[in-house]
Order: sequence, then C-alpha cells, then structure tokens
Amino acid sequence: MSPRPAALLWPLAVLTAGGCAVGPRYARPVAPVPPAYKEDRPLSAGEGPTWKPAAPADQALRGDWWTLFGDPELSALEARLAVSSQTLKAAEAQYRQARALVRFARADYVPTVTAGASVTRTRLSRNRPIGQTSAPDPYTDFVLPVDVSYEADLWGRVRRTVEARRAEAQAAAGDVASVRLSLQAELALDYFELRGLDAVGRLLDSTVVAYEKALDLTRNRYEGGIASAAEVAQAETQLEATRAQRIDLGVQRAAFEHAIAALVGEPASTFSIEMSPIEIHPPAIPAGLPSDLLQRRPDIAAAERRVAAANADIGVARAAFFPSLLLSATGGFESGRAATLLKGPSLLWSVGAGLVQTVFDGGRRRAVSDQAQAAYDGTVASYRDRVLTSFAEVEDNLAALRILAEEADRQEAAVRAAERGLVLSTNRYRGGIVTYLEVVTAQSTALANQRLAVELATRRMAASVLLVKALGGGWDASAPRETGAHAASAPVNRE
Repeated sequence: MSPRPAALLWPLAVLTAGGCAVGPRYARPVAPVPPAYKEDRPLSAGEGPTWKPAAPADQALRGDWWTLFGDPELSALEARLAVSSQTLKAAEAQYRQARALVRFARADYVPTVTAGASVTRTRLSRNRPIGQTSAPDPYTDFVLPVDVSYEADLWGRVRRTVEARRAEAQAAAGDVASVRLSLQAELALDYFELRGLDAVGRLLDSTVVAYEKALDLTRNRYEGGIASAAEVAQAETQLEATRAQRIDLGVQRAAFEHAIAALVGEPASTFSIEMSPIEIHPPAIPAGLPSDLLQRRPDIAAAERRVAAANADIGVARAAFFPSLLLSATGGFESGRAATLLKGPSLLWSVGAGLVQTVFDGGRRRAVSDQAQAAYDGTVASYRDRVLTSFAEVEDNLAALRILAEEADRQEAAVRAAERGLVLSTNRYRGGIVTYLEVVTAQSTALANQRLAVELATRRMAASVLLVKALGGGWDASAPRETGAHAASAPVNRE
C-alpha cells in the first residue's frame, strides 16, 4: 500500500477515536453507613465503648488474620488451603475468564487486519450473455491481499464496553477474595469445633476416671454391707453412660476432620489431626469504623464494581442510537503470472469510509437500553442490600462475643458451685448420711455444667472467626480494581 492513502485514512481514525462517550458518568451509589457500631457504643452513661481500635497497630487485621489466634497448627492448615483448595481454584479460573474478556474488548481499539493468498485457474464461457472477453482463455489469477477495517469509536461504545468488562473483572477479583475468606473462615471454624470436641473429650476422660473411683468406693461399701446393690448399679450406670458419651464424640470429630481434609485438598483417608486439647480464648479483634467496612469487605467491593459495570453497559446500549463510522483499506498484489506478482505494476489498493445508521429496528435498541437501565437499578439495590447485611453480620458477632463472655463468666461460677456440691455429696455419702442417688445427681450436674463451659468457649471462638469474616478478614479493599496477573492470588490494589 502506498503511504498516501494510509496518510489519509489513519489520521481520520485517530481523530474519531477521541469522540465523546455517551451514557451516564459513574458515581458510587450512596449506602446507609452508621457513625459507629451499636456494640461499640457506651453501654451506659460514663462507660467507655465495648470495642476499641487495636493498640498497638500491629494487632490490626491483615492478610494472615488467623495468626491472631496464636495456633501454629491452624496457621499451617490455612497455608495449605491457599494452594490446594479446588473451590478457590475454580473461583480463580472464573477471574481469569473475566480478565480475558477485558483483553477481548480492548481489541476493538485497534484495526482488524486480515491477509491471505489465492490462486485461481479460470475458463470463461464464450457464450456468456455479456459477450466476449479479451482475457486469455483459460487464465490464472494470483492475488496477495491485505485488508484493514476499523470502526471509529465516535460515541464511546468501545470505551464503555472495555469499562464494563474491566469492572466485571475487578468484581471477579473481589469474588476470589470473598471465596478465599469464606474458605479460611470455614477452616478455622471446623478447626476450633474439632479442638472444642478434644476439650470435651479430655473432660469426659477425667470424668470417667473420677466415676471409676466412685464405683470402687461404692463396691467397697457394698462388700462391707454399708451400701446396697442398687447403689452399685447406679454407679455402674453413670460410668458406662459417660464412657458412651466419650465414644460418641468420635463421630463428630471424624466429620470435622474430614471436612478440614476436603478444604486443604487432601483425601480424608490419608488425613488426620492428632487430638490436642488446648485452652482456647478469643483474641481481641479490632472492629474499626463502620465506614471502613465498605473498603474491607471483598463482597461489598465486588458488588460496587458490578454497579460500575452495569453503568457502563448503559453507555454501550445508548451508543447504538448513533451512526457508526466504518473505515477500510485494502492493498496487495494481483497478477496473472507468479513471476510478476510482486512487481510494481501488480500493486493494488483502495481506501474508503462509510457511515451506517439504523433507522428502524422495531424498538430493539430501546428495549436493550431499558434492559441496561433496569440491570443497573438491580445492581444498585443489591449493593445497598449487601452493605446493610454486612453491618448486621458485624453487629451479630460483636453482640455474640459480648453476651457469650458474660455467659461464660456466669457458667464458670456455676461450674465451681457444681464441683463444690459434688465434693460435699461424695463426703456425705462416705459418711453414710445420704444415698448414692445424691452423688449421682451431683455428678450429672457437675458434668453438664463443665461440658457447657467448654462448649461456650468453642462458641466464643466461632464468634471470633465469624467477626473476622464479617470485617473482611485481612483484605485491603482497595482490591478489586487490580486486573494484573497476580490479582487473584494476592490482595489487589485499585488503579
């Protein structure tokens, strides 16, 4: 192609690429944000807030939020989840698909170039209606063409399309972070439930030992003619029932162990966690400000990015109401002989432009525009609903931690009282003052209260994990604006 026609065509393309973009400018939807959490306010006059910002700042939530719990085994399991979870890999694959669609949309910024080569051997009929031809009969035609086509982005259709696809990719990045956080939280919940069962198992083991001693005492008294056979039977019943409870824990523990195996990507048949009763206490978790939640929750950020994508789609729909400017150019070589194909006289070229406007489509464009507007309204509603739900989740778990802490204090007092009652009943039985029925009642009361105390500790750990999840974990929600190669595997930063 000679430079002269190209000089006429491509400056025009550059000029038209700077046209206006139709459609509304995007602004983040307004969502109701409270000034403070209810659970973070003073409970009564003169009292300080229940929850305070982390001090020092090193306690603030970061990416590896589970390190707040100080459990090396949990940290090791969380590290395995990051590389082995099939659910997470599926979410990352969807993110890569969204990024590919961004590149696909960006391709419309540049012309489409096609090239080919053809050779034909033709014999024309001498009896054609249009008469004789001067071309040799038969003849060969060698053609080596290059075609260039480009639709000028006069009204911003391409720019809005790229904007929409980019926002969708950013939303997909937020989805990956949300899936990762959910899996991390689920793993922590399963782990602490398993450790809670280990603590209950330790309690039942010590209780079985105590009941065995009580049975020995009752048998000795029976052999001495002081106790009855019914009292021996009562002691045996209490012991065997407790042993059965201890065995039954194995069913629940196996289920949690298998669930953890699936999360870390290992077959349940080859995975095991050693029983290790630990003293578990919920750490201090900084709640931060409610406004921070909009930047910390990946699901909120993803919902906001989908609003941006829907807003851009409105521009794409509206651009269809305006004419399209199509630019084209063709160049190449054509000859009847291969030997002269690439010589100067065989050169051919053409340039052209066309303006196309749809004048009637039966309301199709209007319907598409209305659909885009309705989709935008729907994403705005979903975004605001997600914000409200997120605040509710934070309040739920702040309240749960406060209430469970108060309940745990009262339960510890109940445990101490039940243990004192059991000692007193046992001593009264040894002195022959009461029957063994009183001892059995005291034993049952003490075990029930001790077990409830352990279960409360497990519930407090679960509420702590759920609070971290509700606060967005350690995710920095400048996140989903990143569409780079590592956006799905690391916290992503907005452009």
